[in-house]
Amino acid sequence: MSNIITVIPGDGIGPEVAEAVLDILNEAGASLDYEHRSAGVGAVATHGSPLPQETVDSIERNRVALKGPLATPSGSGFRSVNVAIRKTFDLFANVRPVRTILPGGRYDDIDLVLIRENTEGLYVGVEHFIGMDRDPKAAAESVMITTRYGSERIVRFAFDYAVANGRGKVTLAHKANILKHTQGLFLDVGKRIAADYADRVAFEDRIIDATAMYLVLDPYRFDLLVMENMFGDILSDLMAGLVGGLGFAPAGNIGEGHAVFEAVHGSAPDIAGQGVANPTGLLLSACLLLDHVGQEDVAARIRTAVTSVIRSAAARTRDMGGTDTTASFAAAVKGALA
Repeated sequence: MSNIITVIPGDGIGPEVAEAVLDILNEAGASLDYEHRSAGVGAVATHGSPLPQETVDSIERNRVALKGPLATPSGSGFRSVNVAIRKTFDLFANVRPVRTILPGGRYDDIDLVLIRENTEGLYVGVEHFIGMDRDPKAAAESVMITTRYGSERIVRFAFDYAVANGRGKVTLAHKANILKHTQGLFLDVGKRIAADYADRVAFEDRIIDATAMYLVLDPYRFDLLVMENMFGDILSDLMAGLVGGLGFAPAGNIGEGHAVFEAVHGSAPDIAGQGVANPTGLLLSACLLLDHVGQEDVAARIRTAVTSVIRSAAARTRDMGGTDTTASFAAAVKGALA
């Protein structure tokens, strides 16, 4: 029986890379049916909203979605359509694996995972201006919110992910040396939960700035990292840079009942419609989706095909130094499927 998933092609290059990805999924024999829905800037013109209710209803019904890059329209009520989707479905865990595919970078054989708390921290958007001396915007204040509940569920998710995926060590990155209450709570919770997994997964904690430095100097000392929202947002992009950029970085946003897998690169309006976009990021996100719905064998075949095509230079889009189009790259991946 096929899984019905919501597909949101997105803005800019989104429809082009989404078409290529669905073509590869079908060729690989993925047992999926698709319900196409709109979101982002394009949805404003067609539905009057960057996040139409019918799109929300589709995700609610299908529980799993694949989403291309979205642009947030200026002047809308959304700070970010992506954030709105995560909040609507309480997608508390952002999963960002990075693995070397394109050879010739600074490092070889990178294989890391970052688990980011997706709903708390500074990104809750609790902020305001403070007026002084007739200046209503003399200062601005933002509140970082960390709860025991939110900390417990993301740290436990990270350890459970490590166990399920054969990861030997979890590094909790924090700034508890300065932010003793918010980050201190996160660290205390992490240490307590780590004790429940002591016989299966090693644990360490590191200051966030030192973590950033060592990711650049010696990324091999890490395996799986877990951290709060803003730190995770920043370091997940840093980690993508270790393997060639956001075009090679998949992502999953996972909650108790729903999951949305997405391209983390932008909508790239400057190349939209030219047929030259790299679909790898969204394709690898689709592989995470396949893992999530129990089709790991199909995901493994696609990953092997993508790696083979890129490493052998059988096809590369121009961001990889090649001349292939989105369509010809997708055709090469389909041809490499075992």
